[in-house]
Amino acid sequence: MELFHSTRSTAIQVTAKQAIRQGIADDGGLFVNDSLGSTRVDVESLPGKSYQEIALEVLSALLPDFTREELLSCIEGAYGSNFKDEDITPLKSLGMNYVLELFHGPTSAFKDVALQILPRFMAHTTGSLADAQSQEEAQEQANRVLILTATSGDTGKAALEGFADVDSTGIVVFYPAGQVSEVQRLQMVTQTGSNVGVVAVRGNFDDAQSGVKTIFGDAQLATELAETAGTRLSSANSINVGRLVPQVVYYFTAYAQLLFTQEINFGDEVDFIVPTGNFGDILAGYYAKRLGLPVGKLVVASDKNNVLYDFLTTGVYDRNRDFFTTISPSMDILISSNLERMLYYFSEGDTELISRLMNDLATTGRYEVPADIMTKIREVFDCGWADEDQVRTAIAECWQDNEYVIDPHTACAYHVLGTTEGTPTVPRVILSTASPYKFPRAVLEALGQDTPDSDFACMDALHDFSGMPIPENLRSLEGQSPRFTDEIDVNDMPEYVKTMAARFAA
Repeated sequence: MELFHSTRSTAIQVTAKQAIRQGIADDGGLFVNDSLGSTRVDVESLPGKSYQEIALEVLSALLPDFTREELLSCIEGAYGSNFKDEDITPLKSLGMNYVLELFHGPTSAFKDVALQILPRFMAHTTGSLADAQSQEEAQEQANRVLILTATSGDTGKAALEGFADVDSTGIVVFYPAGQVSEVQRLQMVTQTGSNVGVVAVRGNFDDAQSGVKTIFGDAQLATELAETAGTRLSSANSINVGRLVPQVVYYFTAYAQLLFTQEINFGDEVDFIVPTGNFGDILAGYYAKRLGLPVGKLVVASDKNNVLYDFLTTGVYDRNRDFFTTISPSMDILISSNLERMLYYFSEGDTELISRLMNDLATTGRYEVPADIMTKIREVFDCGWADEDQVRTAIAECWQDNEYVIDPHTACAYHVLGTTEGTPTVPRVILSTASPYKFPRAVLEALGQDTPDSDFACMDALHDFSGMPIPENLRSLEGQSPRFTDEIDVNDMPEYVKTMAARFAA
């Protein structure tokens, strides 16, 4: 069986189910599979197939110890009437290029594609007890799972929606206080469910994410949670391979739609321009390439927090810089966790190098990648970024040129579309990661419209201006009372986790 191990060591090998249940490796690394790409997807057979059919083919190649029946059950449960478009991630023309709409799920953000199926994956991981290497491990796997998630805005609500009231599971979401949009905040703090918790953290997303990673690395805390609450920790962030791999599917569905409409011929390359902060959404495109999808360039689109742009252009990753709170808050990130997986593959599995680079990042806030590896990376990845004015201009120009409304994150990609050089014969697809109604005030301002005091009045004004339907899940937030009002310091996160674990276990 194809096994997974840490990016920092091959000493401990686990199944896909065990990797999903655990979330992050014991040494702080991310789970990877050296067999990635050994099983290829038959791309030529995909046109005309449904999203669900394509998902089965792609996920079968990525999660080898899930049976076909298990995957079918997960896929059918995840992708149905909860998505407002039967294509799940429809592809639309945008002038001479295309936009892949990833926001038709229950929380109006691309995270739904993965977080509607991750809880279903988790439900099947208890069946991996037979794979456990010891009685102690079997007991550990059988325990209640507490999902810890740091969010820069969208992951939190999507994870809460996916895991609410799931048996033997609790979830705690940490978000940076004052650094998500008002709609994003309300989506989280009004979440229903007896097994959910939401708390604001004083600091930025990187502070919250680092706090979660520290908790995962605390062996003493893990022992205490197991003994007192019968609980082990896992993650719903894209550090969890079960969160990452479902995102690979929509790269294939985009290509299949282009083939079906005869916009391209089989074998033609397609570029993808991806707004990203934590590097998970674009890493999924690299996984697709490894599985045989004819990907041309994967273009990283950053906002003013352009640490990825600087890394790809210089080879130096340096998070020692000012942190900017922008109108694209889900990309306000300076520590891009999934970059570690990409570096592992481009270094041909050099775990010693990855360990050294990640140690440098932890101790000095920076690392430098050898020039030969950067050369290989740049053959696949390109990059660009947009400042706040350029994001607003992109929103306005996209409307003027196409009568199409985009949110501020998608606007970063739209700007980069115009500032990076593509091959004239290669189609370019923008990944649209969120509904503009999640950021109605910023979008209205960019469109030169008056902005009412209420974000919900802004939604109505944006609808009157554009005619684009308002997702009911967003509009219905008005007037809902928050369930969660806690605000804590980063240092208080472990104690908060212990409190919530005890509450969920009671």
